[in-house]
Amino acid sequence: MTPEANRAARAILKWSVRDLAEKAGIAFTTVHRFETTGIATETTKAKIVAAYAAHNVDITNGEGTGARLRRAAKADGGIVGNG
Repeated sequence: MTPEANRAARAILKWSVRDLAEKAGIAFTTVHRFETTGIATETTKAKIVAAYAAHNVDITNGEGTGARLRRAAKADGGIVGNG
C-alpha cells in the first residue's frame, strides 16, 4: 500500500480524504499524513484496504502500484461491471 495507490483508489470511488477516513474508521489527519509522507501503521493500512475492498476496489502491486475496480459476479455466475 502506497500513497499513490491510495490516491488512485480514492479517485476510482470519487472519495475525498474525509470520505476515506470515515469509511475506514480512522482520523482525517491519519489519512492526510499517510498521503503526504507515506507513514502509517500496518493496522491503519489494513483499515484503508478493507474500506476499499468493501466497495469493490483492490490495491494492486503488479509492475507498479495502483488500484482497480473489481467486477462483481452476478447471481447466475456471469460478470457485471461496476462502472
